[in-house]
Amino acid sequence: MTESLPGTPVPASADVPAVPADAPVRVRFCPSPTGTPHVGLIRTALFNWGWARHTGGKMVFRIEDTDARRDSEESYQQLLEAMAWLGIDWDEGVEAGGPHGPYRQSQRSEIYQDVIARLRDGGYIYEAFSTAEEVEARHRAAGRDPKLGYDNFDRALTEEQKSAFRAEGREPVLRLRMPDTDLTFTDTVRGEITFRAGSVPDFVVVRADGNPLYTLVNPVDDALMEITHVLRGEDLLSSTPRQIALYRALHAVGVARYMPEFGHLPYVMGEGNKKLSKRDPQSNLFLHRENGFIPEGLINYLALLGWSLSADEDIFTREQFIEAFDIHHVLANPARFDVKKATAINGTHIRLLDGADFRDRLVPYLRAAGLVGEELTEREGRILDAAAPLVQERVALLGEAVDMLAFLFQEDGQITTADGALKGMPADLQGAVAAAREALASLDASSWTVDGIEAALRAALIDGLGLKPRQAFGPVRTAVSGKKVSPPLFESLEILGRESALARLDRFAAEQAVQQDGGA
Repeated sequence: MTESLPGTPVPASADVPAVPADAPVRVRFCPSPTGTPHVGLIRTALFNWGWARHTGGKMVFRIEDTDARRDSEESYQQLLEAMAWLGIDWDEGVEAGGPHGPYRQSQRSEIYQDVIARLRDGGYIYEAFSTAEEVEARHRAAGRDPKLGYDNFDRALTEEQKSAFRAEGREPVLRLRMPDTDLTFTDTVRGEITFRAGSVPDFVVVRADGNPLYTLVNPVDDALMEITHVLRGEDLLSSTPRQIALYRALHAVGVARYMPEFGHLPYVMGEGNKKLSKRDPQSNLFLHRENGFIPEGLINYLALLGWSLSADEDIFTREQFIEAFDIHHVLANPARFDVKKATAINGTHIRLLDGADFRDRLVPYLRAAGLVGEELTEREGRILDAAAPLVQERVALLGEAVDMLAFLFQEDGQITTADGALKGMPADLQGAVAAAREALASLDASSWTVDGIEAALRAALIDGLGLKPRQAFGPVRTAVSGKKVSPPLFESLEILGRESALARLDRFAAEQAVQQDGGA
């Protein structure tokens, strides 16, 4: 450790070693447990995870929970849930343990106090008593913009001045001495970036009550956990010179072994080319899950927010992502979250699922809609086995399947005709329904098959009444499902069964008769 008199500035050497070429990659995901996980945050986790898995390195999952007013256990559990749902695992961290624990900042107070003492002894941080009002007054007196921020005034306070401030009842914050030279680093995403000397004032690292701020504990944790790559959002780029200056001091006092590589991931934009906000519904990760995104589809799309597999490949598996992902190929330009494109990509991944897997993934959505119970009955299981293949090629979200299949699980008396479902029906709707009912009633149980049902309805409605196919089968579709559009009709009728299909046709016919009488 560098020896110095208390308060004497000791320059932190710029000669901090780079990450050794043979050092295994170590990345970290370190969210604060506030609010619901959003897609921008999870994209950051995904890119860190992808780089760790691509290189055979380690992913550290750390929780930054030093703000007791905003942090919550509920949010922490949601973070764990989000990571588990997407299959983004980690090697060290919360719930997993590891050699650098604890992995929640709220449990690392003794570690931080030791580092603070080293930095104070080395003269890298100093006591500052100036109030915001005093700083502004000094700027005005010098003809400067009063909103310039801290002016480094307290760097040269004497012990007598400090004693006088304490006698007034003031308690100092601790600030880090920023170097008086340019700070240059190579961003893995953006290339070389320089922050001019004096552009960043000395900044607070410890509150007046002795508690360290995020600006200190984040780099301290990264240094102690030997993080090699700090991959984070573009919004944190402006804080990088502070981190570099602090790393120099941490290296000087024996806390940091090397300077990590920094990479700032592009903004995720929403509608109107505005940065996607936590308050935007489309940023809510769990809302996308509720709508029926599957992990494979969402991971594929989130990976495209700043990176691509190739110029003409938008669809890939997580294994292909891991094999190809390179943090140095991430683009610096902002990426827009396009719900339509995300949904289309999700639909492709739904179609790639094994049929049995797709069937099982529908169950939670059917349950949430109240269509099935906690455990599937024999009837519900039989219906789902037969119905799932009818919609797998037709949906882009699992939630869409629920709406399409609901009529198969509902009781006959629960079917209601949707608005607009009667548009385009034959002029003689009741005649068509009666003919369809007579044709289906003529089938016995052994003939109640897709082929038997189709042959009977075609003979009665197309050959018998001369209707075109769309008009011919529309009344039957609406009678049994309540909608104008449904899964394939003949297969649906087979699943419903003879008695249920006939009961729904009778109920529909009766409703139309009442409406016609009322209209007359």
